Amino acid sequence: MEYEKLDIAVVSSKGQVVIPQAIREKLGIKPQTKLLVYGYKDAVIMKKIEVHGIEKELKEVYKKVEDKIARYGELVDEEIEKIIQEYRERKSSSA
Repeated sequence: MEYEKLDIAVVSSKGQVVIPQAIREKLGIKPQTKLLVYGYKDAVIMKKIEVHGIEKELKEVYKKVEDKIARYGELVDEEIEKIIQEYRERKSSSA
């Protein structure tokens, strides 16, 4: 696993955060780059994504979540994580 030097980012009054320049350069994050943002426990996780096909993939995952909610009622985070993990495993095994 590769670790970077730590830096501190401050949240503005508008909820904006500046990603440190060294990280932007390393990851190729430029204006209009799309980031997937996910809150997990006390962390905010951001992942650079390519938008090509992502909408279709997200719709497939959302449909599975919505189908389970319709069938069983509200889901807990662990159940949603399981659906996402199953999707990832299917996708990686078909690649």
